[in-house]
Amino acid sequence: MDGYGFTLAGAALTALPSGALYWEARNLLCVSDLHLGKALRRARLGEPPLPPYETRDTLTRLESDLRRTGAATVICLGDSFDDSAAAAHLPDAEKLWIAKLQAGRRWVWIEGNHDPGPVDLGGAHMAELPVPPLCFRHIAHAGQSGEISGHYHPKVRLALKGCGLSRPAFLIDSDRVILPAFGTYTGGLWSDDPVLTGLMRPEAIAVLTGAMVHAVPMPRAERSRQRP
Repeated sequence: MDGYGFTLAGAALTALPSGALYWEARNLLCVSDLHLGKALRRARLGEPPLPPYETRDTLTRLESDLRRTGAATVICLGDSFDDSAAAAHLPDAEKLWIAKLQAGRRWVWIEGNHDPGPVDLGGAHMAELPVPPLCFRHIAHAGQSGEISGHYHPKVRLALKGCGLSRPAFLIDSDRVILPAFGTYTGGLWSDDPVLTGLMRPEAIAVLTGAMVHAVPMPRAERSRQRP
C-alpha cells in the first residue's frame, strides 16, 4: 500500500497520501478535521463565500480510502463538521452518502472543539477512544504516549531548488501522531509554531501529504503562520 509506514507504541501504522491513517492489524482508518459544511456555514454567517463543493470533495476522498483499505472501523477525530448547525443543515444527499459509507462498519465520531459530534447521524459518539496500545482523541495531551490526535491541522513548508513547497503533514515522534486536516478548504498551523514544537519530541518527523508522501525532519525554523 502506498504511504509511509512507521510504528507507534508497537502498533504498525501507515500514513496515507490523503492525510488518513491506516492501522492494518485492526483494519482501522482514522481521519481528522473533516470540517464538513464549512462553505454552508460561511454562507449562513455572511462570511466571504467558498465554492460549495468541499463536502462532496472530502467525502469522495474518504470513500476512495475506504475502498483502498477495506477498513472495517472508521474513527473521525473530531471537528467532523464546521459547527453543530453545519451537521443539521447537511443536504439529504450527503447525509445518505455518509450513511452508505457507514454501512457494515464500526464508525466512531470523536468530539471536537467545533462540534460535539453529529448526534443525528449513525455511529458511536465518544470524547476519546482507547484502542490499546493507542488512544484516539481530538487534541493532544502533553505527556501521553501512543496518542493519535488532530485539531492543529499541521502544515510544513520546504524550500526546494529555489521554490517553496507547502503541504498538510503528519507529525510523528515516539509518543504521538498529529494528523493533518482531511477536509477540503481547511487552514493549517505551521510545524514551527510553539504549540507544535512544545508537543513533539526533538527527533519528530513530518510526513507531507499529496500525490506521494515525503518524510522529512519536522521543520522548526521560524516562519509565518496561519492558525486553524
